[in-house]
Amino acid sequence: MWLWTILAICIVTACIAYVTPQWRRRRQERSLTVARQLFHLRREWLEAKFVDLAQKSGRPRGLLWKEVDFENSESLARDRHSNQLQALVGVTIRFEAIPGGDMEHVEAVGNLRAATAVFRFDEGEWKTSGRAIFNLSPVEAIKHLSGELETVE
Repeated sequence: MWLWTILAICIVTACIAYVTPQWRRRRQERSLTVARQLFHLRREWLEAKFVDLAQKSGRPRGLLWKEVDFENSESLARDRHSNQLQALVGVTIRFEAIPGGDMEHVEAVGNLRAATAVFRFDEGEWKTSGRAIFNLSPVEAIKHLSGELETVE
């Protein structure tokens, strides 16, 4: 009798050990799908919030954010430490010097700058701090930050 009980417990344990990773993977896939859908639904608002916060940041010093053009696609990445999902979107930025500032007579101020806008999925909603990674596309930014980020397929 004990033999059958032990055998049944072993079978149930093996089934749970087999099924649990599959459930976890499916749950992650569903949450990724939901996160993508929410990003697309809120994208226009997120872009406006990004520009507003970036303009208020005072960076780069001596420059005003004049115009920001967002690419249509985004690259998703996951923070290796916190497991937080991030969306990286390529942007082209045009700056203008602050009148009377140090950059007013620099000719290169008007040049278009490539950067990556960073958005994060936090507590079920997309947010931004206005962080831009300059001179890197989203794919390049993920590679550059490979110790912190990993690509999400």
